Amino acid sequence: MKKAITVATLINAPIEKVWTYWTKPMHITQWNFASIDWWAPRATNDLTKGGKFSFRMEAKDGSFGFDLEGIYDRVEIQKRIDYTLSDERKVMVEFVVDGSTCKVIEEFEAESENSEELQRAGWQAILDNFKKYVEEN
Repeated sequence: MKKAITVATLINAPIEKVWTYWTKPMHITQWNFASIDWWAPRATNDLTKGGKFSFRMEAKDGSFGFDLEGIYDRVEIQKRIDYTLSDERKVMVEFVVDGSTCKVIEEFEAESENSEELQRAGWQAILDNFKKYVEEN
């Protein structure tokens, strides 16, 4: 078992909006990057068990880019998503409703190239960007 890292955020929006913005490609491309010098030019998402997804992330200056790809292992609408990344790491995303807010919790297996701190910071930055996008739109 690889080391698991957890990140979370509390979003001031109803679960229906949070879920839609998390899962629809037209929204994913608006938030799925860690800093303003990056962007997500494309996203595909088949949100079904066994379905595949691919999210492109690129530096705006064109210096670097990659596809985050995987297959869904479990999809519970507005509650939980489990998937396996193309490098075999497991990820779990949980949506916890509390009145008019929704806590999004992501737990992912660490990779070996970057420090745990760097990975946690990167995933948290993307999650924070998601929160900002949902709350401002």
